[in-house]
Amino acid sequence: MNFENVVQKIAETDVFARDQSGRFQTGTFVGRPFYLDYDRSYVLVADSWKHQAKGIPQGSFLLAYYDNEENVAEALLLRVLRPAKLPTDNDIIASMVEYYKDNLRTSGQNNELDTFTRYEFSFSGLECRVLGTFYYDSDTRLRFGADVENFYSAHNYQVYKPNKEVLELIVNFRENGIAGQPQDIRIGRVRYSSSRRFQQEEDVMPVYVSPQDFLGKRTALFGMTRTGKSNTIKKIIQATVMMSERAPFALTANSAMSLEEVLDPFTNDGLPKFPVGQIIFDINGEYANPNLQDAGTAIFDMYKDATVRYSVLEKPGFKVMKVNFYRDIEAGFELIRSHLALDGADYVRSFLSVDLAPPDDPSDYSAKTRYERKVAAYFCCLYRAGFKPPSTFKVKFSGNEKLNKLVREDGSLDPSKGISLSEATDWFTTVWDEYSTYNIEYHQKQGREWADEDLKALLIFLTRKSKPGGNANNSGYRKIRNIARLHTDTVGKPFDQEIMEKLRDGRIVIIDLSQGDPEIQRLYSERICRRIFADAMEHFIHSDSNNFIEFYFEEAHNLFPKKEDKDLNQIYNRLAKEGAKLNLGLIYATQEVSSISANILKNTQNWFIAHLNNEDETREIKKYYDFGDFADSLTRFSADTDKGFVRMKTYSNSFVVPVQIDRFIQEE
Repeated sequence: MNFENVVQKIAETDVFARDQSGRFQTGTFVGRPFYLDYDRSYVLVADSWKHQAKGIPQGSFLLAYYDNEENVAEALLLRVLRPAKLPTDNDIIASMVEYYKDNLRTSGQNNELDTFTRYEFSFSGLECRVLGTFYYDSDTRLRFGADVENFYSAHNYQVYKPNKEVLELIVNFRENGIAGQPQDIRIGRVRYSSSRRFQQEEDVMPVYVSPQDFLGKRTALFGMTRTGKSNTIKKIIQATVMMSERAPFALTANSAMSLEEVLDPFTNDGLPKFPVGQIIFDINGEYANPNLQDAGTAIFDMYKDATVRYSVLEKPGFKVMKVNFYRDIEAGFELIRSHLALDGADYVRSFLSVDLAPPDDPSDYSAKTRYERKVAAYFCCLYRAGFKPPSTFKVKFSGNEKLNKLVREDGSLDPSKGISLSEATDWFTTVWDEYSTYNIEYHQKQGREWADEDLKALLIFLTRKSKPGGNANNSGYRKIRNIARLHTDTVGKPFDQEIMEKLRDGRIVIIDLSQGDPEIQRLYSERICRRIFADAMEHFIHSDSNNFIEFYFEEAHNLFPKKEDKDLNQIYNRLAKEGAKLNLGLIYATQEVSSISANILKNTQNWFIAHLNNEDETREIKKYYDFGDFADSLTRFSADTDKGFVRMKTYSNSFVVPVQIDRFIQEE
């Protein structure tokens, strides 16, 4: 069935339809409430009613209709939680025990109980959560409210298990329309339980999602390994590509928009105005490289023309992510800062605080001189740490005759004429060794030190000597030796800038981090994220257009801040808290809910929860939306049949829906 027919069929479904006898046609009668309030309902059910309805699984939806007045059209949406105790249960249990003692058969075809006793024994209670109310507004439009405005005495209600059409309406109902529009995608089908003896006999009830729920939003996928998280991510990527391809405009440098247009990045048809960029941080290499589980559905194969892959290692089909530290000074220094961020040594903190940005006023000779010396000293630190310089690379900065003669008696080593990094290293080392003597004389003449605080921090790091002429008593430049592999001596566009441009064009970028150690993974992911965030913020400040960019993080616990981490300035926290206004979406997957920073969880709008294997995780899940209703069932899992069985809450849906996610397949 095509999308238009789906929407038409669901839209024409009348939740309150009755037959000629006055009974509701929208499902199977299962019982009557004997208690009702704003949050809970307790329902009396019988074995025969359950059988007619083909079972009432835990977590299933029921509708409680007010049935006392013809002009009151409302239905309370209920979710089955657990059995409830009836007032007569103690008497029934006592009677059962007596019958068991008398060795009478109480069930089966040869039941020896009398008719009245069998009837009494067949009743039980159900505890249900009240999720909200379906009703018609003044324009006879069906609406759903996520609470109860008023309730009547419980005896006024009948409870029904919805039929296929009504159930399809319930799970796809949205305030702004019914999911199933042409830009929407079927993500799966309704599934209530692991056991499916009755469910396999029933019609499939499809569940749709709108990519609008994911664009610029935060989405979490939680579950143990091999429960279908990657499959779900591929479905989201596929849906996003479908919308992106239909975007009516291309993002250009002149795509300036009014404030109203900036605040509404969608067209009237619900499509994004510009192509959507997607970037996947692939910790395990499962998206960037072919593997057996893809079975022809690898993202880079399906969308070859739109996908670019990057790796930390050189290999066919991949662009290499390396930085020329000598050319991209500030970008390289940011990587060093990230690498040494947790080092608490005073000399390291001083080194990291050095300002390597060019002076604002190029005509300021004094500032220019200090800057050239700092950069030359920084290059010497790189050189000694093993960062290979480009061929014939030289540095040029201002020395003076007295300093030059300290290095070589004949003064032939003049840095103002350009010298190699080896010669510059000797020059700075000698100057630092003799600094105390020279600086006294310089200070007397000029009234200030020859070296400012930044240059002294660099000389300490270069020479490993905390004091001029002292012993090499710290690690200095050795601390950055292990990131020399991030350096390339080739000249080209910085990879983060190139990635940014491709995302602005609506491309899919896959970052293969599988060959990198955790430190390298962290450095690269943070640098790329900061680059994209800064660019989006720049667009926002100047009221320029921001196309949507979606971030995907597999094994997010390897990169995201931990639960106890309170630093809100980390880039992932900023993406979670500020990304919405910048049209930056965040989709992350992990096995451990409890490992993710609460600041990220609190800003997450879309949730896909598969199997969790311990109470620590389910306790964390209970804090969000109505996932507490599923806490017990989330720990039960059949490896053979329950892959892709999730509890889903999307931004535009008012409640959690249990869904069997469809297997991701290549588009026709």
